[in-house]
Amino acid sequence: MVDKSQMLNLNKRWCRRLWKDISPLASHILSELTKIHLLSIAAGELLLLEGRWYVTHSGLLALARRNRCAGIHVQPVATLCDPQSQRWAFKATVYKSRSCRGFVGYGDADPSNVSALVHGAEIRVAETRAVNRALRKAYGIGICSVEEIGSFAGPAQTKRETNSETRKLPPHSANGNSNNGNGTRVRDRLCQIIRQHQLDPVLVKAYAVDFCGTNTLREANREQVENFVAHLADWAEKDRNSLLCQLNSYLRPQEGAA
Repeated sequence: MVDKSQMLNLNKRWCRRLWKDISPLASHILSELTKIHLLSIAAGELLLLEGRWYVTHSGLLALARRNRCAGIHVQPVATLCDPQSQRWAFKATVYKSRSCRGFVGYGDADPSNVSALVHGAEIRVAETRAVNRALRKAYGIGICSVEEIGSFAGPAQTKRETNSETRKLPPHSANGNSNNGNGTRVRDRLCQIIRQHQLDPVLVKAYAVDFCGTNTLREANREQVENFVAHLADWAEKDRNSLLCQLNSYLRPQEGAA
């Protein structure tokens, strides 16, 4: 087990590597989260977005496991669900011990409050949000989880609006590598997936180029990159081992040889 001082040093090192300069307040909050909950940046358990810390679903589950959580019960709230409009609501109850009466959290999701990258997966988002809220209550996590926010993208846009925005961007910005808000959010989402599922960024980039059908990732437009990120997130969530096999196929022959 890594002790608190070692974890804090690791987190500070990764923080400087990923986000460079951060505010004194953010640095203080990172220290407190590390000392109290042993959350790890390297393991994808913490994210810094727009100067604020967010805990991830994997971080909350790891925290529950370390504290020997007795169980989590999740059920849909039928009166608040509407499958036809992809509106879902769940209730989650976390039991810290066998004698615990339970900590309850609710989560909802519909196309208006989730990223366009996960449209069609609203039921899973709602369940995750409910579990996250219950876990945050149970273990006293004062910061929001990243899955509870609008998640790296604004409200759903029509195809016409999206195409119009893409035309306004300079050619080198269409792939989401510029400082444009949507591009930054897509890049942050991709970084989150890589850290959360511990993927090799070089292999992910090679796969992205192949997926988009371009010579380089810079040549891909924003829609292609968004589709790839959504695809990668879904595959990593459903079958990480299969995804790793796919990524390893992009290893050079000399790298693949043992």
